[in-house]
Amino acid sequence: MTTGTHNNNAYIELLKTFAPRPINSEEELLATQKVIDSLIDRGELTADELDYLNVLGSLVYEYEQLHHEPIPDICGVELINALLVEYDLQPKDLLPIFKTESIVSEVLSDRRKLTDIEMGQLADFFQMSPDDFLG
Repeated sequence: MTTGTHNNNAYIELLKTFAPRPINSEEELLATQKVIDSLIDRGELTADELDYLNVLGSLVYEYEQLHHEPIPDICGVELINALLVEYDLQPKDLLPIFKTESIVSEVLSDRRKLTDIEMGQLADFFQMSPDDFLG
């Protein structure tokens, strides 16, 4: 995305296509997100488009803070179990990291703590940061 100079006429045209207003319903949220997605899909944006995107994003953020439950952060074993489900994997798929089924079982049942090396290997396996696995 590239910034540049501001052009009031271009910004006004954006406002005419979809006037930003406080979001008061899920339907309005979806309509605003659709406009945001169409802007992001353009790739490189002008300074005016970036400003407009920022305004729309702020409205979405405000609505979600008021009306949506926050997504809880998960880590450690809870994260591993969620990733297994998300990627449709079985505990045995973690054998390259933990070496034995008994260690996999102990880790997944939270009877054994993850080592730094295992967190690094899990991060590589799931393409995440090792910090995501800190409990």
